[in-house]
Amino acid sequence: MSYLMKGFKCHSPVMCKVGGRLFKAHTLKNTFGINEQQFKISRASSQLSSEKANSYNYIIVGAGSAGCVLANRLTEDPHSSVLLLEAGPKDTLLGSTRLMWKIHMPAALTYNLCDEKYNWYYHTTPQRHMDSRVMYWPRGRVWGGSSSLNAMVYIRGHAEDYNRWSREGALGWDYEHCLPYFKKAQTHELGPDQYRGGNGPLHVSRGKTNHPLHQAFLEAAQQAGYPFTDDMNGYQQEGFGWMDMTIHQGQRWSTASAYLRPAISRPNFSVAEKTLVTKILFQGTQCIGIEYVKNGQRKKVFANKEVILSGGAINSPQLLMLSGIGNADDLKKLGIPVVCHLPGVGQNLQDHLEVYVQQKCTKPITLYSAQKPLNMLRIGLKWLWKFTGEGATAHLESGGFIRSEPGVPHPDIQFHFLPSQVIDHGRVASTMEAYQVHVGPMRSTSVGWLKLKSSDPNDHPIIEPNYLSTERDIWEFRQCVKLTREIFAQKAFEEFRGPEIQPGNHVQSDKEIDAFIRQKADSAYHPSCTCKMGQPSDSTAVVDPQTKVIGVENLRVVDASIMPSVVTGNLNAPTIMIAEKAADIIKGLPSLQEKNVPVYKPKTLETQR
Repeated sequence: MSYLMKGFKCHSPVMCKVGGRLFKAHTLKNTFGINEQQFKISRASSQLSSEKANSYNYIIVGAGSAGCVLANRLTEDPHSSVLLLEAGPKDTLLGSTRLMWKIHMPAALTYNLCDEKYNWYYHTTPQRHMDSRVMYWPRGRVWGGSSSLNAMVYIRGHAEDYNRWSREGALGWDYEHCLPYFKKAQTHELGPDQYRGGNGPLHVSRGKTNHPLHQAFLEAAQQAGYPFTDDMNGYQQEGFGWMDMTIHQGQRWSTASAYLRPAISRPNFSVAEKTLVTKILFQGTQCIGIEYVKNGQRKKVFANKEVILSGGAINSPQLLMLSGIGNADDLKKLGIPVVCHLPGVGQNLQDHLEVYVQQKCTKPITLYSAQKPLNMLRIGLKWLWKFTGEGATAHLESGGFIRSEPGVPHPDIQFHFLPSQVIDHGRVASTMEAYQVHVGPMRSTSVGWLKLKSSDPNDHPIIEPNYLSTERDIWEFRQCVKLTREIFAQKAFEEFRGPEIQPGNHVQSDKEIDAFIRQKADSAYHPSCTCKMGQPSDSTAVVDPQTKVIGVENLRVVDASIMPSVVTGNLNAPTIMIAEKAADIIKGLPSLQEKNVPVYKPKTLETQR
């Protein structure tokens, strides 16, 4: 805590008490013979010392997918004190996850996608390439963050995503240095192997329903010429198979369940909910703590080692900019004093866009009847009693990855299959027996940005994803619709196939498909890359490969915002991996590494499948 004492030195026999009362002026003057200017400096430092008695080694901002991991791993050292701050509430009621069923019952996931209590409820600017639609972006504001709101799909991405990160400047983040941290985090119900973990806090399971429509989807994909893969997180991502899910014994297994609750009784760990961090505090370019608001009161708390931002791809760049780190011109316009000109903050925004292709089902086997009030009550009571039944799954149990065309080296389209119909993010009840696939491109070339609307921390930032702004993205979406229709037309679906609901048989030409995409595509909820990791020589980078914010001291960002580019798949598993790896970096431990782990490559790139 030596930096707390800058401005005066302690000389015996006068005793210096950090956090104690100010020394009387005449005592300091008589004892040390200092002049008036030195006295003023001394008095200011003493006041600062008093404030800073409220300090921790590490302050983590955001108890989400990354923050919970960091809190657990950093408090494994009993000598490290950690404070974790979360803007939202706890994910329990009276200490019970069962009573907070809207979060912990997997099938209830759409409730919180529509509820501002646990959700930042962001919206984008009107999208000029999507008929000026304003897009809805739910993000978690609760213990567990978006891992308490998401669809519980556990997808790591492709090995080449991480090798690409390394080429983009994130040295040490290639596949052989990331795979061990995926494994460290995980306990897979099928047991450990070369790709799966068997002893981590994050429980991962497979679906249990064996629904005939999931079976039909996987058979149809193979009939269309695509391979079956028994583990899309293992050797072979390409193909169709059963999805891994962060569900354990019938309950959502968020990072709050996996990492936060097991650590909460440690004496070196403090956690506060309903606490909005409004500003990072600096002395020059040295980060010394944060300012926050709780119960209407503004307070400060100090870190004598580091502050770590884990607020996610929207909140982390927002807090940096509110604190004077960002594009200097933009900050000056809002009257925010500039601490460090870092123009990459909020830039490089990437997300996955997806569309639902829906088919009417001729048999009453979808989830339509399960959504009727009496059946919902029955399903809910069964889950509350035993954590079993239709409430114990998110029903996104099968999916796949394919390449959009010949020459593409690894998959760039993802499918999630659901034996139900979803309308408007689940905010509108389904209207018929139907099934659907969520499909979208994985490496879109459209890149966006976010900026502050004002200097008020309560104002949501301006979010501009810039969707469908390139011809390549428009073409890929056409492919998504055409390739999905081809799968749905296979023999395996014959006994279930009714008329196409969406896009509908009237949508056939490229022009008609493009119009459908503009009207109906939506975010897959994967915002990322707004505090890009790279080399300090890269003017667009925000953090270095050690996760340290470039240009300042004692400040890190650890969450999905530091991805140099978006990965091929859902973001929760990679975000947890990032935090596991960052925890070792912060502890000063050498990186885990597994060399020469085999990864599938297509026999030829001359064909699309």
